[in-house]
Formats: sequence, structure tokens, C-alpha cells
Amino acid sequence: MTGQYFKIAVKNLRTRPLRSWLTILGIVVGIFLVITLISLSEGLKETVMRELKMMGKDLIFVFPGQITNIMTTFAGGLDLTEEDMKTIKKTEGVATVIAVVYKAEVVKYQGESKPILISGMDWKEAIPVLKEDLGWSLKDGRWPDPGKREVLVGNLVATDLYPEMRIGTPAIIKGKQFEVVGILKSLGNKQDDSLIFTDMEIFYQLTGERNQIKSSVAKVSPGYSADQVAENIKNRLNQTRKRVSGEDTPSFSVLTSEKATGMVSNIMGVIQVVIYGFASIAIIVGGIGIMNTMFTSVRERTREIGILKAIGAKNSAIAAIFLFEAGIIGLIGGIGGVILGMGFAKALEFSVKTTQTLYLRAYVSPLLAFFGLAFSFSVGCLSGFWPARKASQLKPVEALRYE
Repeated sequence: MTGQYFKIAVKNLRTRPLRSWLTILGIVVGIFLVITLISLSEGLKETVMRELKMMGKDLIFVFPGQITNIMTTFAGGLDLTEEDMKTIKKTEGVATVIAVVYKAEVVKYQGESKPILISGMDWKEAIPVLKEDLGWSLKDGRWPDPGKREVLVGNLVATDLYPEMRIGTPAIIKGKQFEVVGILKSLGNKQDDSLIFTDMEIFYQLTGERNQIKSSVAKVSPGYSADQVAENIKNRLNQTRKRVSGEDTPSFSVLTSEKATGMVSNIMGVIQVVIYGFASIAIIVGGIGIMNTMFTSVRERTREIGILKAIGAKNSAIAAIFLFEAGIIGLIGGIGGVILGMGFAKALEFSVKTTQTLYLRAYVSPLLAFFGLAFSFSVGCLSGFWPARKASQLKPVEALRYE
């Protein structure tokens, strides 16, 4: 019987091709949006979490401002000071601390000048942490020597901003000549890949800014707990700031790498929920389209339903035919949406890799395709339930009289 219901449903859809395809198009658009957004959001989450997990578990991050107020922290002009850095370095359990500082300066290379963010690094302290804990590696050249006018350039600087940049060539920063000694492999985000790194003291000489440290990374000494050292840093900074500036309320945040990973995971989860919510609106619109089409079909085929009932068709058979029609519409729309959604997500990933403006990976799997098809079929069946129920409850005599 199921095969007969399917054949009747397909035949009915083919008798009204324009309406059927327009309804299917609504589902295609909805599933396309759902699959595209899920693919890109899952890929982004996977990429971010992989980068975070590459960091060592014995790292502690110190930010100016409260991390609970993210806009104030990053847009409020707050900084750490040299006194803060000294305090962190002297804290029990801290092996190494790296300051994160940067400022835009005009860089001239082979006669072409461009504004680029320059970052200072205490190479003696930083290189072991960068290589062993943060996973930095060189694409070409060597690591700079402390105290020398040598620069390490991000991947995008050497491939996008200055495609002709080579090891051993000079670059002019604020009127002073530096030697390009190393080119980094991609660090996984555009900002870091667009930086030029130089010795910390030379950075201070170039910029004249010593108390505008954007954040810091501390490495925990062997045998110490990251959580305990983070608490030690917090207490010491509180004491120092109270003594120096009379500050009572902490204006900094201390996070271990594990806590930072957890926070990012939670944020990504919230973002995904919002994305799914917006995508679901398109599916709801498509479902309403199916319901409208099926109600119209019931009204147009009232006499046909009466004839079927008059020759012995049960209510369940009438309902099954209409449910099959709605399910087929949803399934065909799902197939189109899944193909277009995955194709668009992959094309966007390829486009991003080609332009090197962002780092994005599209998540594509058989499970995602199955979800898209099952979801679209379910939406079709649910949208067709009430029309099918209405059709099954028509009385034969009244249906036969309908004009």
C-alpha cells in the first residue's frame, strides 16, 4: 500500500508542477541557509578550538579590564604597565612572562610604504614559549637575535602586503633600517599574520610607549598548578595597584589557558544557537508554504477525496496520500538545499583561502547531509499534517457535492 500512496502523491504533484516547484523552492532556500550556517559555524568552532588546544596547559593570560565586560576591555583604551609586568614576573610560580605590545607604524620596503602593526618581543624570554607552547614555526629564515635591528614578519606581510619580501633584505621602519631575518608560517588568524615583530627595547625606542601593554602571557614553572599561580598573580597585582594608584576594584583579568578555552567554547555555543535560530525562521517560512499548498490541494481535490471515500478508501489512506505529498516536497527541497548549502560553504572556504583575508573551514559530513534531509522531510510531514487531517475527515456525501 505504501508504494501505491507514493505513486498517487507523485502523480498529484506532477499535475500542478508550477505550484509544487515554487513550494519546493521555499524549502530549498530554508535548508540551504541551515546547512550553510551550520557548516560554517561548526568549521569555525573546530578551527578556533583546535588553535586553543594547541596552547600549553601551563599558560596564564593577563588582560587589562574585566573580561566580563569585553567591550570595555578591548575598546576602552585600558593597558597594563611595566610595573604590572614586573609584579607578574616576580610572582611565585611564574617562569616566564611575555608582554603583548603593538603599534601601527609606516614600513617602507623596496620603495613602497604601508602602515603595519609592529609588535615588540623580548626574544630571549619569548622564543621558547612561542615555539613550544604557542606552536609558532618559521616558513623561512631564522629567529631574530635579542637587541638587534632584525624583524620577524607574519605570513600575510610576506605574501599579501609585500609579495616580493625576501630573507636578508632591508625594511625601513620610522626611518631606521631593519633586516628581515624570518618569515612565520600562518598563525591561524589575520591579525597575527599581519604583524611585524622586533626586539622589545627597540620597539620602545621606536614608539616611546612603555606603559601601554595590551596583555601578557605567563608560563607556569614546573611543579606549580596553573590555577594556583593565576590566583597568586591576581593577589600580587591587586596589592601592587592598590599601593601604586590606590585602586580598590581590580581592573584586570587573569585566565588560565583551560579557562580561556572554556570561555571561548561557551561563546561559540551561544553564537551557534543564535545562528540556528535565524536559520530556522527560513525553515518555518518554507513549512508555511507547504501547509498553504496542501490546504489549497485539499480544497481543489474535495470531489476526488469524496470519490475515494465512496469506493472504500479509509481516513488513514486519505491522510497518508497527503502526508506523502508534503513529505516528498520537503525531501526534494532538502536534497536541493543540502547540495547547494554544502557547495556554497565549500566555495566560500576556497574563496577565503584564495584571498587570504580570513581563516575559515567548512564542516561537511554525511551526518550533516542526513540531518538536512531528515529535517526537511520532517518539516514537510509536520506542515502537511493538518491539511491531511482535514482531508481525511471530509464526509463523502459533502465532498461529492462540492463544486
